[in-house]
Amino acid sequence: MRSEDDKWTITESVGVTALGVASSRAMETRRPDGLVEDPHAEAFLDAVRDEVDLPVEVDPQASSTDPASGLTSTYVGVRSRWFDEHLLDAARDGLDQVVILASGLDTRAQRLPWPAGTTVFEIDQADVVDFKDRVLTETEGSPEPAPDGGVRRVALRVDLRQDWPAALREAGFDPGRPSAWLAEGLLPYLPAQAEVDLFDRIVELSAPGSRIAVEHLADAVDHLDDDELVATSSRRFGVDVRDLVHTDERPDPRERLRAAGWTVEEESAGDAAARYGRPLEGPTARAFTSSVFFEARRP
Repeated sequence: MRSEDDKWTITESVGVTALGVASSRAMETRRPDGLVEDPHAEAFLDAVRDEVDLPVEVDPQASSTDPASGLTSTYVGVRSRWFDEHLLDAARDGLDQVVILASGLDTRAQRLPWPAGTTVFEIDQADVVDFKDRVLTETEGSPEPAPDGGVRRVALRVDLRQDWPAALREAGFDPGRPSAWLAEGLLPYLPAQAEVDLFDRIVELSAPGSRIAVEHLADAVDHLDDDELVATSSRRFGVDVRDLVHTDERPDPRERLRAAGWTVEEESAGDAAARYGRPLEGPTARAFTSSVFFEARRP
């Protein structure tokens, strides 16, 4: 069960979910019609194969409740593609400070074509960042983006339930300049008050012209009661996924941002998947299609 100030390594508790997402990105990378290309994802999975054995290819025999199925990897592919596009659009529009909250094992700083002069701040727990940096050093020679890419990566080892704004400022973040934020695969793992505090801090740190892209699960959390879906995922990950998320009631982040003067545009995961030509279909698809991706902008 989760506790107020719990920590985790990459192979336990919430850390395992980062491996699960890396597994889906590896599957997408191997597909001829993949929505995202992450050449580093398999290396993370290989590094923990003795403890957590997750697939790197879609299993055509897997049921839609299995993380090895195409449904799970398609959702992660759709989600990753949507947020990749919105972050790059923001950077191309001149927002050269990008903050990825709970960055996990994604490698956007390394794999995306950022405009020259962009700084990507990654925030996550120390054990997660240390694992990612170690594997990238072993496989690529360095955890940093290629020097000719024009992007600078700043990795912050701090819990989002702690004073991460102070760490961000100390690392060179300038709240007087507009910034682009990302909250993907994050909100259900925060208690309600921590989520409220998170958005309050983002609003406080965001100059006019800033943007934030958010994965909002909306009704998707209700599908954690699908015993087959949860049981299959729990067997793969070695942890009951229901024990990892907080289901306490919380304000809708879209309404909180609107109340702060931000404009909000959104798209359901189902609509995004159909637009990308990879529809989310199957008996458990509603657990994915009910998620909402939205971008909020501060005028």
